[in-house]
Amino acid sequence: MSTGEDRQALGRVAVLMGGWSAEREVSLKSGGAVLEALRGHGIDALAVDVQSGEALLELLEAGVDRAFIALHGRGGEDGSVQGALEVLGIPYTGSGVLASALAMDKLRCKQFFDGVSLPTPPFMVMDAEADHEFIAASLGLPLMVKPALEGSSIGLSRVEHVGELADAWQAAARYPGPVLAEKWIEGEEYTVAILGEEALPVIRVETPHAFYDYSAKYEADSTQYHCPAGLAAAEEQQMQRLALAAFRAVGGTGWGRVDLMRDSDGVDWIIEINTVPGMTDHSLVPMAARARGMAFDELVLAILRQTLEKDNGNGDHGEDERHARTA
Repeated sequence: MSTGEDRQALGRVAVLMGGWSAEREVSLKSGGAVLEALRGHGIDALAVDVQSGEALLELLEAGVDRAFIALHGRGGEDGSVQGALEVLGIPYTGSGVLASALAMDKLRCKQFFDGVSLPTPPFMVMDAEADHEFIAASLGLPLMVKPALEGSSIGLSRVEHVGELADAWQAAARYPGPVLAEKWIEGEEYTVAILGEEALPVIRVETPHAFYDYSAKYEADSTQYHCPAGLAAAEEQQMQRLALAAFRAVGGTGWGRVDLMRDSDGVDWIIEINTVPGMTDHSLVPMAARARGMAFDELVLAILRQTLEKDNGNGDHGEDERHARTA
């Protein structure tokens, strides 16, 4: 599709960014990069900082034809905004309500993976009355403590001694939702970007930090990204198949990212699924797309073009009806 055809077919695009989650600042960076890429192709795109439901209602008044969701975390990646856009009849990028909600909730997602026999590290739910000795004995040490409803490694702690569990729980419990204690997988960290029906080249992440935390993701220059990942061809294909299986199992569509660990025995473990991954200069999906030969602006357009399949279907009430309601 040519640039002119893109402009005509895509119409007016709202880039939804910001929001109210702990990942607000990352979202603003992602949204800004997406906005710049779209405008660079002459697309009629506007920035919308979604800090309340009123911002979404304004999309109708603005005559928006579709939305590029660049919201990370609660409120934007958990099905809430997706549901509102369904009601408004505005096609949007990425996964639908159910897949978004399931992938965002680490507890429910891991329970789901267990139910469909997809490998995910053993875990337990922690609360203020949790028996720390029992958790450590059951999962082993070290282990990871994390809030179930946050992304970008926010609220995560690596625990090496039982006495550290109380502080780790406090750090995670600052955020809404359950707190998980998860078995620590000793090995290398990988990520697989999904675009449509394709798993992009695998990236191996290497950091001098104890784990791939917020600083390593968005601030540090010491983090290294290896693509090619250094896996044998058969091993990379196996990891890509597992990532696609996990993404499809939760109902993921459009684009996303699956994070995995590979242990010393060569076993791959699914850590989590991201249905609205970062699109910043440190982000992994654009990196994987480059390895495939796709520039950032081409990636953005490819993601946005997927919304054309939703026009007049899949929750969209059609352009004529939407414009009639704004008249």
